[in-house]
Amino acid sequence: MQEQQHHIKLPDGSIEKQTTTLNLGPTHPATHGVFQNIVELDGERVVSAEQTVGYIHRAFEKIAERRPLYQITPLTDRMNYCSSPINNMGWHMTCEKLLKIKTPKRVDYLRVIIMELARITDHLICSSVIAVDAGAFTPFLYVMQYRELVYEIYEEICGSRLTTNMGRIGGFERNFSNTAFTKLEKFLTEYPKVLHEFESLLTRNRIFMDRTIGAGPISAERALNYGFTGPNLRAAGVDYDVRIHTPYSSYEDFEFQIPVGTTGDSYDRFLVRNREMWESLSIINQAYKKIQEFKGAEAEVYHADVPEYYLPPKEDVYTKMEALIWHFKIIMGEIDIPPGEVYFSVEGGNGELGFYLVSDGGRTPYRLHFRRPCFIYYQAYSELTKGSMLADAIITMSSLNLIAGEMDA
Repeated sequence: MQEQQHHIKLPDGSIEKQTTTLNLGPTHPATHGVFQNIVELDGERVVSAEQTVGYIHRAFEKIAERRPLYQITPLTDRMNYCSSPINNMGWHMTCEKLLKIKTPKRVDYLRVIIMELARITDHLICSSVIAVDAGAFTPFLYVMQYRELVYEIYEEICGSRLTTNMGRIGGFERNFSNTAFTKLEKFLTEYPKVLHEFESLLTRNRIFMDRTIGAGPISAERALNYGFTGPNLRAAGVDYDVRIHTPYSSYEDFEFQIPVGTTGDSYDRFLVRNREMWESLSIINQAYKKIQEFKGAEAEVYHADVPEYYLPPKEDVYTKMEALIWHFKIIMGEIDIPPGEVYFSVEGGNGELGFYLVSDGGRTPYRLHFRRPCFIYYQAYSELTKGSMLADAIITMSSLNLIAGEMDA
């Protein structure tokens, strides 16, 4: 912590006060990531804040210019790692838009299940961490066991848990196992009760309400001016959701509501994310019922018919020369991408996650830009915290769900 002299005239013009410059981050535990806020404090009240990003910048966009399509998927995992399957599938759907690939309905529904599970884990972490920063550790520990259950479902599908590298261009690497569906049924049965208890611990808790109501508010107009999307925009009263306004992966086949708030403060952001978890559970239930309606050969479909972009079965790679050749060509990017320019976005855990892909007909993207919602939210942090208490600034940071990996792509 550094102390600097700052001359501030009081209303009567007679007294000067000393303010404190606090270096909050880049490795402070309250920042929940590697980014820095240089905060000027008058006592415990924030006079100004200056954001610094770039501590874990990994040049993903530049790296992508030298990588074939499949080798870019692991890069997307490392943006918002709290909901990495959404990143993976957003990228694959961007590729499918450029390649003009139409996926079967069953693939769309399987993707919806995974993306909504990822949204739940993302919101679950954010809402419980707000509680931790308000002094309540029990709700966080209570819901983490169900994040683990979701990770077990991921593990059954792709073998990974946190950074999943899940799916393929056109669908999935393999069909979902019976074990994956059994674990999904367990989650759908048990998690609603846990979510009810989680809400009962916090939603009308006087201490939690006093800490979050009025912390970091933003109006709908200012949120739109900054480019907010996702839960943070909806908490300010704007019902924009990519799943509704630009449907993808057959989201138009599902019925769900868009929760909105009114004040755009930390409490509203908490309520919106909790309500979205209920909507996600409804969507998953609907998608699972639709999947059970597929019979015969249709029940085994998990990928579009695009052999030039779909990896052959591993057992064939080990025993057949043709499969080995195709595996090598796809992984090493020895197939030219058609020229074109596309933008595709999905409703990520934090808002509109977009991919702007430009191809000149080579084997790698000519240009790839990630629209990371966290990078946009963080620009408003100074405005959201000015005049608030330092403790409220921490709560505000938690409620925005700032993920350093997503800001510094």
